[in-house]
Amino acid sequence: MRAQATCANVTGGGRQEIHAGAGMPGAMQERHTPLHASALGGFIRHPATVAIVSLGLTQIISWGTTLYALGVLGKPIAADTGWSQGLVFAGLTVGLLVSGAISAGVGRFLDRRGGRLTMSVGSVLNAVGLVLLAQVSDPYSYLAAWAFLGLAMRLTLYDAAFGALVQVTPSRGRRAISYLTLFGGLASTVFWPIGHALNSAYGWRTTLLVFAAINLLVCLPLHVLGLARRETPEQAEHARATGNAETQYTGRPLDGSTRTVAMVLFGAVAAASAVVMGALAVHLVPILEGSGLVAAMAVLMASFKGIAQVVGRIWDLTLARKWHPLDVGRVSVALIPLSFAVLMLGGASFWTALAFILLFGVSNGLVTIMRGAVPLALFGAQGYGEILGILATPYLVLAAVAPTAFALIVERWGYGAGEATLLGAGLVSFLGMELLTRWYRRRPA
Repeated sequence: MRAQATCANVTGGGRQEIHAGAGMPGAMQERHTPLHASALGGFIRHPATVAIVSLGLTQIISWGTTLYALGVLGKPIAADTGWSQGLVFAGLTVGLLVSGAISAGVGRFLDRRGGRLTMSVGSVLNAVGLVLLAQVSDPYSYLAAWAFLGLAMRLTLYDAAFGALVQVTPSRGRRAISYLTLFGGLASTVFWPIGHALNSAYGWRTTLLVFAAINLLVCLPLHVLGLARRETPEQAEHARATGNAETQYTGRPLDGSTRTVAMVLFGAVAAASAVVMGALAVHLVPILEGSGLVAAMAVLMASFKGIAQVVGRIWDLTLARKWHPLDVGRVSVALIPLSFAVLMLGGASFWTALAFILLFGVSNGLVTIMRGAVPLALFGAQGYGEILGILATPYLVLAAVAPTAFALIVERWGYGAGEATLLGAGLVSFLGMELLTRWYRRRPA
């Protein structure tokens, strides 16, 4: 037998391994691996990193090819079919209502069968739904295709992705959610130009077929491979030992009656914010025009919303990374009524519009994180998918009906009444979050 010995010596520059007996008797082989390179490699290969990057790419695609698609294809579809734009955009409302109706069931499925299977199936269904949408010839088949896409969207967008991430890395779930939202914020930036170019060259039906192929050929493999591994107990323990685990604000998960109270309060907070976010997803530019800005300036101001979202999410990852998610949530919803107070009291001017859009954009970026991070901190990782599904139901339903309801209010009473309504919804969300925080911190341990 030939003995083999290995000596490892860590010196300032790296790790030196000396192997004896690897070749000729007495031969010695040296391999130098710099410590920083080893640490970087471990970070890149960590299940959390792989999942965040994979889901980040699929979130850009999933949002850009489904929920945001009508941003550039709505008018071409209406012009080609002769349908009203109201009917065209009603398709998205139908899809969101279906997403809300099945949300709790999808959450339970994700908990039982895992985020990998859930999101992989969702990618296939997205592709099928987009193919169906590309073939429609009448309003009934059009709305039916969007209803099918509502199922697919619930399996692939943020609520499913947050649940999948927490399954991969429960020790760093909140931070993983924040990083993921940085990717998702780029969906319209990436896919609106792509959709516009494809529509100009080939028409909206072919554009939807291309979108379907992207979901099948890119998202499906990324979901299968990117969610294949989960954080090991050793990796979780290392995160706790190095201070990277999120233990500074996670106590014992709420249960029993306290769990019910917290879910009702947070559900009300999220639902009230959905009224604002849903309405402004469609009416942001018209609101700015209604405040006195010319159309070109209103569009320019609205484009700053994406920048503000990113700024808010970077703040959460850096300056607020040690904050309890409830405190981040308090900031996020407090900015909603503040932004509308500025808009309504500041008068029609460039600076008023800029202040409004920056405040609202930061709020919008943080509310997305709040919806995933607060339930994780309050209720823990066990059953997280179902909890998100239950909480998402009123959020999705109100986000679906808010644009139409806001349009009716504006049509009858004007933009002043519409802004006052959104200010009121923001105040409900703010007061609800304050009540939840005070109750949580004063409850018996």
